[in-house]
Amino acid sequence: MVLTEDPNSELMSGLVDSVKEISMLPECRNVCKKMHGNLVRRIKLLSPLFEELKDNNEELSEEETKGFELLRTALDSAKELLKLVFEGSKVYQIELVHAQFRRAKGSPELQDPQLEVDLAIAQREKEPDPAILKRLSEKLHLRTIDDLKKESLAFHELAIASGGDPGDWFKKMSSLFKKLKDHVQMANPEADCSEAEKVMMKHRSPVIPDDFRCPISLELMKDPVIISTGQTYERSCIQKWLDAGHKTCPKTQQTLLHTALTPNYVLKSLIALWCESNSVELPKQPGACTSKNVRSSISYCDRAAIATLLDKLANGNLEQQRSAAGELRLLAKRNVDNRVCIAEAGAIPLLVELLSSTDPRTQEHAVTALLNLSINDINKGTIVNAGAIPDIVDVLKNGSMEARENAAATLFSLSVVDENKVAIGAAGAIPALIKLLCDGTPRGKKDAATAIFNLSIYQGNKARAVKAGIVPPLMRLLKDAGGGMVDEALAILAILASHQEGKVAIGQASPIPVLMEVISTGYPRNRENAAAILWSLCTVDSQQLKLARQFGAEEALKELSESGTDRAKRKAGSILELLQGVDAIVTQS
Repeated sequence: MVLTEDPNSELMSGLVDSVKEISMLPECRNVCKKMHGNLVRRIKLLSPLFEELKDNNEELSEEETKGFELLRTALDSAKELLKLVFEGSKVYQIELVHAQFRRAKGSPELQDPQLEVDLAIAQREKEPDPAILKRLSEKLHLRTIDDLKKESLAFHELAIASGGDPGDWFKKMSSLFKKLKDHVQMANPEADCSEAEKVMMKHRSPVIPDDFRCPISLELMKDPVIISTGQTYERSCIQKWLDAGHKTCPKTQQTLLHTALTPNYVLKSLIALWCESNSVELPKQPGACTSKNVRSSISYCDRAAIATLLDKLANGNLEQQRSAAGELRLLAKRNVDNRVCIAEAGAIPLLVELLSSTDPRTQEHAVTALLNLSINDINKGTIVNAGAIPDIVDVLKNGSMEARENAAATLFSLSVVDENKVAIGAAGAIPALIKLLCDGTPRGKKDAATAIFNLSIYQGNKARAVKAGIVPPLMRLLKDAGGGMVDEALAILAILASHQEGKVAIGQASPIPVLMEVISTGYPRNRENAAAILWSLCTVDSQQLKLARQFGAEEALKELSESGTDRAKRKAGSILELLQGVDAIVTQS
């Protein structure tokens, strides 16, 4: 039942891509960290299933196809949710979570009673106890001026996205945010800021949210008005456009049904609050409107600033290079437009050169800037064409821990492109990733595991990983249930078990006891991967099959064949058939 690649192969490729996009999302560090991390880890472990279905080219029934299409929709929804958790307002998230707790019953493990009490007091009292505000600041990771600026941006973008009147929740959270802002500014204005962030705080104005800029002038709006297409402009700018005889919307080019201008009071109040929160003075006059064409979403000033930063990268002294690389790192992190603009300006080759800097902080900024830029698919090619892979691998081997972690994440990002998997493996990345997997921080270990997992999809890298000694560290992680790396270790072992050298190496590591424990007591996806590893071992080594029986394989596999995932059921059934075959041979003899 071999099928053409369309549409099943395309569907599986889409599912694989969805998992990769979710895997590349940054780590959540707020109060939802545990839930966020658990969801991401479980989604990442879907990849072997999709890869196997994609490679097998088996025909899917109409019902199966519909199920996988629904799964893809669910993954897309999960991606948007995870992005909201990472990028959205922390104040809004925590208020929403605790509002749900107040309605729900039986959710004790998610609740933080102290946090809920602190929130209630901070919202109710005009001048809450500073100790309460300090606890909230720590819990919400709003410790510095830079944290507050990012929160302000996310908060107001959320309010805009709500459409129309944001309601009472906006006023309530706005009041809470202002109390937190006053507390942080008074208590610790520059704590934990990097040098580049301090430079930015002193010399750069806050980044104006795109929705607060007039699409014509790209300046902060003072008197925003809505036209018939629903777009908002600065009144003087759109009026000048209409007075010139235009009958279309400058941004969408739609024909205007009428030329009436409706004040956007909600947006005007949001702009005023943002200005107050960021110590920005509202423009005394509406922005100048010299252009009759809509310009790029990146203003000339931003482009000029980027050009200045690139000049410092190319010609500045060590301190200027460090500062410029730090600013580019932050700009590239912020949005899609910045990533495009920075790359088009020619930053990538200059950042690649700084990967060899003798200054650790400059090197960290450079590799992290490249990581942020690599989120854009076109930039991935530009980074590789600039010869970055060997230099990134060198940072992975010899850089500071932060630089090594971000180098691993960058290699994962680049390896999304299949041909890059080959180049990264050939450049010697895998031994360095294994070292990070062994001695890195918890975050570094996860970055290394994610990169190794993705690289090992390419057959040649499986052999490299096995020869570099990947199996013993993975077995240690698998046996350390409290280390938080069991999911990742099983996923990588399941991929390596499809390679002959991988089977041999895993078989030599005495895996049966821990595999049987996972099959008996683990999470569904872990049980599935453990069964897949066991099946690979038992098909080539009857001794592994006999050992599995000694550890209660038959009972555990029968249970798995009834209650596991579809793939786990298949693997469990296949191993049980092997066990029955051994019984038949013994009986005949």
